[in-house]
Amino acid sequence: MSDNTHTSPEDLVAKTGIFAGMNALMAILSMVMILGFVGFTISDVEYSGEVFSAGKDFIIGTLDWFYVFVVSTVLFFVFWLMASRFGDVKLGKDDDTPDFSTFSWICMLFSAGLGSGLIYWGVAEPMYHIQGSPFLTRAGIDPGTVDAAASAILVTNFHWGLHGWALYVLVGLSLAYFAYRKDLPLSLRAALYPVLKQRIYGPWGHLVDLVGVFGTIFGLATSLGLGVGPIAAGLEKLGWMQNTTTNQLILVAVITVMGTASAASGVGKGVRILSECNVWASVGLLALFFILGPTAFMLGMVITGFGDYLWNVIPMGFWIDGNPDSQWQSWWTIFYWGWWIAWCPFVGLFIARISKGRTIRQFCFCVLLLPTTVVILWMGAFGSAATGVDLFNGAGVIDAVNGDYATGVFQTIAGFGYDSLTTPITILTTILLISWFVTSSDSGTLVMCTMLSMGDEHPPVKFRIFWGLTSGVVAGVLMLAGGLGALQTASIVAGLPIAVMLLCMAYGMAKTLHEDFPVADVEDKMELQYLNR
Repeated sequence: MSDNTHTSPEDLVAKTGIFAGMNALMAILSMVMILGFVGFTISDVEYSGEVFSAGKDFIIGTLDWFYVFVVSTVLFFVFWLMASRFGDVKLGKDDDTPDFSTFSWICMLFSAGLGSGLIYWGVAEPMYHIQGSPFLTRAGIDPGTVDAAASAILVTNFHWGLHGWALYVLVGLSLAYFAYRKDLPLSLRAALYPVLKQRIYGPWGHLVDLVGVFGTIFGLATSLGLGVGPIAAGLEKLGWMQNTTTNQLILVAVITVMGTASAASGVGKGVRILSECNVWASVGLLALFFILGPTAFMLGMVITGFGDYLWNVIPMGFWIDGNPDSQWQSWWTIFYWGWWIAWCPFVGLFIARISKGRTIRQFCFCVLLLPTTVVILWMGAFGSAATGVDLFNGAGVIDAVNGDYATGVFQTIAGFGYDSLTTPITILTTILLISWFVTSSDSGTLVMCTMLSMGDEHPPVKFRIFWGLTSGVVAGVLMLAGGLGALQTASIVAGLPIAVMLLCMAYGMAKTLHEDFPVADVEDKMELQYLNR
């Protein structure tokens, strides 16, 4: 592919017609890609699942080391960046100020980067790992014990902690820097400008953005389709509806409409307000778990979890299972890394969109360390509450999770033993599941429209509505056809080219910062500041 004659994003955006305000070519290619992929998946679900699984098996069996290398490399790069002399550089012009308050900004980045998975996986994942993992075997710990619970929480923290958030930091930081400081379009292609140069406006740039659109819409569809189960489980627990496929489709439709309405209202209104409400409600739910659960046990496990994570995070990050007969790492760690990588264009672009005027150090701290701290607190609390009521009260949480991972959190709530509070807490949890999904949906819709409009921070409302509804339709169709599992696997495979892009982004970011802020300039500035004292 050669350079394109276009030299600016404005040249690629239609001025009139049905695609006015959008890159018509990208919009058409995106629709063709979506229709083609969905059509292939549902035409023969079994065959498509085999194809995607073959790709995933190749990655896991041959390139697992590459995923581990990329994720660990990105984490060390982000730590270097945060501690470097570039930490005070603004993501924007020197006189730019943030568009949102720090609290609103943090709430929105949590909504995009975490979502409802914290609620049900906070219980389900530790309950899987307490039954067995390579880390239990290596430490000689018996499954189903208190020590096994501590190990299970450690593994869960590892999968949800620094490594994954570092990917979001790199993508978000690169996009914000090149968009707000270099005036490039707020689109995935901009992060590769140091490598592609003007080719970002040609076929190579289109290809990069298409990968981003793929990860966004199919990631959203998969998460919505698979995550609607816990919502339906909560409603069934309350006796409000049966957990059937039809009712799950109705829930998908309702959440899609809510998310589309929020996206149509814009970042400053619906997305911000809903994100802030989610955070406050989540704080309330977390407090209830501490108050009603085995409090002393939970506090001990949370503190232990912090210490275990700090001590083990680096060696765990480089560990590769050498046992050819074991599939644990492929089922869990490599799957998580592939999922984080597949999501980082979507989450990274959204975080970049709301981070203008922040410094590099502030960005790295708030997007890397703050969420990880919250994750360790949350997973420690939910994981220890579940293991506590199961080990000490025989609440049956493990059996519930083994039967349906979505029911674990509700079984834990019932296991607290406060019958009069079980229904209100179940209602709060279910509402939170819905609202977290809505914020993921609306932010994903805004990201897709931003990419397809070549970085327009306020894309036309009609396209926000169209793409918001499209993600819901894709989720519903795949659910009905039984193709969500195949799509989930395909999303992990799609993470491979994104992993290569991440290495290019790290190189490009380091190269550009050294070019823009040479050592001589920094020394002159420091000398001038000293003389002016």
